[in-house]
Amino acid sequence: MIERIELSNELVWMRPLQGSDLEALYVVASDPLVWEQHPNPNRYQRPVFEVFFKGAIESDGAYLIFDQVSGEVVGCSRIYDHDPEKKTIMIGYTFFSRSVWGKGHNQAAKTLMMNYAFQFVDEIFFHVGEHNTRSRIAMTRLGAKLLRMETIAYYGEPDRANCLFSIRKQDYLQSP
Repeated sequence: MIERIELSNELVWMRPLQGSDLEALYVVASDPLVWEQHPNPNRYQRPVFEVFFKGAIESDGAYLIFDQVSGEVVGCSRIYDHDPEKKTIMIGYTFFSRSVWGKGHNQAAKTLMMNYAFQFVDEIFFHVGEHNTRSRIAMTRLGAKLLRMETIAYYGEPDRANCLFSIRKQDYLQSP
């Protein structure tokens, strides 16, 4: 796994997720509409979210995301499944507060993670829930290509169908 460092730009500041972040992150996660299109839409329920959060901590790749202006916690994402031999990594498990939807925070966070990860890998993969239209559109805006559908085993949750997207370093560096 690549070392997690703090990342920031004009919209977001990201730091490694800590066990003490449960309450602050659950404020965002407790909104059922945040999970409406996600593969496991009941994560707004406290016991289900606690399992998700435990998986995030154990992944050792999760980030807590803050809004740069307000300083409020606005979401979470992960870098995971680093394969140094194949020079690949995954980014996913991302969710944001509705207060920042459509304001560029997702793209800002993903760009920070991609810029950092591409120092170590040549390709980044993303899992997006099969019915998560918002995230599928966001992936294409980032320049990711849909590769295929696959079933993903979630930590402590049922397996779900996901779209696998990819961005290759050479394509990313050539994009405007």
